[in-house]
Amino acid sequence: MNRERELARAFVALSDTYAAEFDPLSLFHRLVHTCRDLFDVDAVAVMIADARGGLRTMAATDEDAEFMELLQVQTGQGPCMDCYRSGTPTSVPDIGAAHEHWPRLVTAMTTAGYRSLQAIPMRLHERSLGGLTLLRRRVGHLAADDVDLAQALADSASLGLMHWSAEPARADDVVTRVQSVIAAKATLDIARGMIAEYAGSTVGEAARLLDGYVTRRHLRLTETAHALVSRTLEPSAVLEPRTG
Repeated sequence: MNRERELARAFVALSDTYAAEFDPLSLFHRLVHTCRDLFDVDAVAVMIADARGGLRTMAATDEDAEFMELLQVQTGQGPCMDCYRSGTPTSVPDIGAAHEHWPRLVTAMTTAGYRSLQAIPMRLHERSLGGLTLLRRRVGHLAADDVDLAQALADSASLGLMHWSAEPARADDVVTRVQSVIAAKATLDIARGMIAEYAGSTVGEAARLLDGYVTRRHLRLTETAHALVSRTLEPSAVLEPRTG
C-alpha cells in the first residue's frame, strides 16, 4: 500500500468514533502506531494534560519500563511540555545539545538510544490538550511535510476524543472528557499490572496480550480493563490463546 492510501486510512480510522468497539484509549493507540509506521521515527507517545497541568501518557509504541521512565521525565518539563504550553510544534534535532536545558531528559533519552525529538501539540481548535512525542535514534529535524501531517493526525485524534461519546460535546465538556480518559488510562495501567503479575511477564508484554485479546474479540479496551480491575474478568482469560 502506498503512503497516500495509508494516510487516507489513518484519517478515517482516527475519525471513526461510531464503531461499536471504539473507545478513546484505542484512539490514542491508533495515533501513536500510525505515526511510527508512516514517519521517519522510531518511537511515539501521546500525553494529555491532567487537571493540574501535568502530562499523563495515554499511549506509546513501546510499553517497556525504560521507555515509560523516559516519558515520565517529560511530565513536568521537556519539549513536550513546552509544546503543550505554547500550542506549537517543538523540534529538538540534537538532544545532546540541550543538556543544560533538560538534563534529566537528555540523560534518559541518550540512555535509551534516542538522539532527537519532535513534539506536536494535541489541539482542539485553539485549545491545547497535550502533546505527541516522536523520537528518533539519529540527529536531525523531522521533515517539514511530516511535521504538518503529524499535526493533522493529532488534530483529528483530538476531535475524535471529543466526539466518541453518544452525548454531544459542549465547550465546557472538554475538561470533563479529558479527565475521564485519564481515569480510564489509570484503570488500564492497573489491569496491565494484574496481567503481568499473573503471567510473570513485563508490563509491556501484558499490554500486548491485552491489546491482542480485545482486538480478536472486538471489545472496548476501556471496558475490558474495568472488568479486570473489578474482577468480573480474570487475567487467565486474556492469556488463553497463549496457554491453550
